[in-house]
Formats: sequence, C-alpha cells, structure tokens
Amino acid sequence: MSDAITEKNKEQELKSLRRMRLIRALLPIVGLILVCVLFNFLTHGRLLKHWPLAMSQVYVTMIASMGVFFIMTMGGLDFSQGSILGLSAIVCCYLSHYNIPLAIVGGMVTGALIGAVNGYFYVNRKIKSFIVTICTMFLFRGLIKFLTTNSPVAGSAALVSIDSTMFKVICTSCVVFMGFICFSCTKFGVYLRAIGAGEKAAMFAGIRTDRMKFYVYVLAGAITGFAAFISSIKVGSVTSSGGNQLETQILIALVLGGMPISGGAMARFSNCVVGSLLYVVLSSGLTMIGFTTQMMQLIQGVIFLLFVALFADRKSISVIK
Repeated sequence: MSDAITEKNKEQELKSLRRMRLIRALLPIVGLILVCVLFNFLTHGRLLKHWPLAMSQVYVTMIASMGVFFIMTMGGLDFSQGSILGLSAIVCCYLSHYNIPLAIVGGMVTGALIGAVNGYFYVNRKIKSFIVTICTMFLFRGLIKFLTTNSPVAGSAALVSIDSTMFKVICTSCVVFMGFICFSCTKFGVYLRAIGAGEKAAMFAGIRTDRMKFYVYVLAGAITGFAAFISSIKVGSVTSSGGNQLETQILIALVLGGMPISGGAMARFSNCVVGSLLYVVLSSGLTMIGFTTQMMQLIQGVIFLLFVALFADRKSISVIK
C-alpha cells in the first residue's frame, strides 16, 4: 500500500515538474508578445511603424549573447564581453583600411585571444569565471581608452558602405543558425549541458571538461569578435565607450529569455534568441515613451530581478563556476 502511495507521489511530482518546465519555456515567448503589444499601444503604433529601426539594435546583442549562452550553459559567467567587443572593433576598423575580410578575421582572432586569456586563468589557474572576466573587463577597457585617447578609431569608407539591414540580417541569421545546429544537433550542446548539470559526473562520463571549458571561452570571444564587425559597419568608428555595458545587456537579455543562471539541462537555445528580442523591444519601447536613461535602468533592473527569481534553480545555484 505504501509503495503504491509512493509511486503516485512520484508521478505527481514528475507531472508538476513537466508542467513547470513547460511554463518556464513558454513564459519568455508570451512575455515577448505581450511586451510588443503593450508598447505598440503605449507608443500609439510608433513601435510597429519604426520596427526596422528598433531591430537595428538586436544584431550585435543576439550574436554576442550566443557565446555567453554557451558559457552560462556550462555554469560559467563572462563579464568581459563589452571589452572584447570594443577592442575587436578597434582591430576591425584599423584593418578595414587594408581589406574587409582581413578586418573580419582580425576582429574574430582578437576576440578569440581574449577568450583564451579568460579560459586559461579559469581552467588552468582555477580562478572563478566571474572573477577572471571582471579583471579582464577592466584590463581591456583601460586598453581601449588608451587606444582611443587622442581620437576615435575610424573605419574605412568600404566598411561603412556595406552597412545594410539585409546584410546584417543575413549575417545574424547565419551565425544563429550555426549556433543552433551545434547546440541542438551535436555532442557540443550535450557536453555543455552535462558540465553545467554536474562537472564531476560529466568528467566520469568521459567528457574532457577542462578542454571543453577552455574552447568555449575561445569560441565565445570569437563570436563577439564577429559581433564587433557588425557593430563597426553600423557605427563606422570606435570611441572609448565602445562596447560599454554590453555584458549587462547580454546578461539581462539571457535572463529575460528564461536562461537559468546556473546553466545545465534547463538551458534552451531559444533563451538567447527570444531574450535578445525581448530586451531590444523593451529598451526601444521605453525610449519611445520618453523615459530617461536612469528610469529605464531602474525598470530593467526590477524586471531582471523578477526573472532571476522565476528562473533561478535554488538547488544548483551554488555551482556557478
């Protein structure tokens, strides 16, 4: 009799868990639809009318957030993305005077090298990821300010001339599609989720966790290096504030998309896509309404806190690496 009751309780817990997972998966999508409808109403249709202008901000955020999504899936954090983008954009602008493909490669290599620095101290020196990336954030932010002290680093006319909505949509779609295939259809995503769920168990399962973690940081840096190229063709130059606050935007976007802070099996690729769209729509809508920067930050902070409370896994939150 007691065994039957126990099995019934387990079934109820399993159904409750599945229901909760479904709600957590659908909530960001429902939130995106509701936010679009709400701000379109509050702006008297201006959000829909100026939709291409609002979406012009999403390309860099969506591309860069994909690399951080991979890092967070395995339980890590990265606060250096803004500095990576700023420094990579400087390299892109400088090399664009020679060759555009060279500028793309140069930006990605720069991002990959900074990612390798993060990965080395995180994996080989066993320093927590958020400590390492905060240090490199300040280090490379100082280098960006030094390189742009006298004047902004301007790109070539050829770099600016390729700026078009279609080009950026195609580039973003290709990067996101490749990321989706790698995460959802290969062992890459399985390994990341396994490491995030339990690194020791993943190690015993035969996954080379240290090598995987190092390569993911390098990959995330390279992806942000490509995002720097997209940013460069839009702006045409880099100032001392290039990439400033990008890491905050990415973190808010991922959490709005339902990304669990501790990563693991609950991470879905849609987190970075839906989250990036939701963040941009939210920011654009607040701007069109006429809120000040300080008020926007306050509102975003409150929403961020609410979503963290909803999607944080209390059982595994202590394993952030």
